[in-house]
Amino acid sequence: MRIVYIHQYYCNPRMAGGIRSYEQARRLVARGHSVDVITTDITPGARELGWRVTDDDGITVHWFRVPYSNNMSYARRLRAFAEFMVLAGAKAARLKADLVFATSTPLTVAVPGVIAAKLRRVPFVFEVRDLWPEVPIEMGALRNPLARGLAGALANFAYRNAREVIALSPGMAAGVTARRPGTPTTIIPNAADLDLFAVAPEQVRHFRAAHDWLGDRPLIVYTGALGAVNGVEYLVRAAQRMRQLDPDVRVLIVGHGKEWEPTKRLAAESGLLGDVVHMWEKVPKTQLPVILGAATMSSSFVRPIRGLWDNSANKFFDALAASRPIAINYGGWQADLLRETGAGLVLHPENTEEAAGLLVRHLRDEQWLRQARQAAHRLAVEQFSRDLLFDRFEEVLDRAHGRRPMLSERV
Repeated sequence: MRIVYIHQYYCNPRMAGGIRSYEQARRLVARGHSVDVITTDITPGARELGWRVTDDDGITVHWFRVPYSNNMSYARRLRAFAEFMVLAGAKAARLKADLVFATSTPLTVAVPGVIAAKLRRVPFVFEVRDLWPEVPIEMGALRNPLARGLAGALANFAYRNAREVIALSPGMAAGVTARRPGTPTTIIPNAADLDLFAVAPEQVRHFRAAHDWLGDRPLIVYTGALGAVNGVEYLVRAAQRMRQLDPDVRVLIVGHGKEWEPTKRLAAESGLLGDVVHMWEKVPKTQLPVILGAATMSSSFVRPIRGLWDNSANKFFDALAASRPIAINYGGWQADLLRETGAGLVLHPENTEEAAGLLVRHLRDEQWLRQARQAAHRLAVEQFSRDLLFDRFEEVLDRAHGRRPMLSERV
């Protein structure tokens, strides 16, 4: 099958970011499919016109430089989404395809996907990574009634024209079917890359020994975006109390985003930066395994907004792949998993002093840590391994390619 795969922010392991699309695409190639990925190049540098084509382990990747950053204004980001929508539509329409697949965010990637699928008269499959426009509305980022209406219409357009929808969590799937009942929807969450996160013990020992501030101290790690939704200052505030309860606990924040500077400033003003709290700029995915391997516990945070509970953050599954307990400060399906299996902690969404006490107690509990690591590993192997979830992904594409659309699914 020839697959056109549209993902505005595709990353390979040499880049900083999630590699779901890379891992899925390279497995499709290994199964005998051909894959053309259409994406943007957001690395720093001068603006260039024209497409650049690379080969990523058999994946043909088409890059067009469209500047983007979480530090941009909302209007500027919308412009980047619209620009890619037009460019991707023109590119996708010129590529041969038996199926077109598009993955959000942003929601606008559905437009080139649908256009290309209709021109080629092939099925379209849409993947929902964040529930738009519901989440930005709940966060207060989408206040204009006209903008809300347009975003809702765009979501309806995507779901109506998709032969099938893939959702990354049960909550996202429920959001899709609530907006458009009867939409064929399959849940395929983010995955645990077990091979990538298999780190030798001597690598971990070397990492810890190489940093005087760490040594054999307990370490909490946060890796990923520091955006408006994440609220990573939660961890810094918890660290203020942890310093009083256990001065040896260390925190490492690795990432980037709009909230990087405010988070760093809070750590500095609290007298934590460079001592209890350490902050590193984003690193390629290939460098994360040893960082998580050195961690006593990983973490994932969102602001106290109900719609954010349905996330499927890569950092959650990276922790499982590394057999590390993870602490989160939100409810929903991931919190249920942690409570049921003991693979981590569910912290209070706002009370950082309470969270600090819980963290310190468990960071020193060797029996709990051992059991939590084992539970995390079982989840990674039995429910969230990349190979296991890829099989489900390929089944969706095969089903969409082979099934004639029902009358209700036709436009």
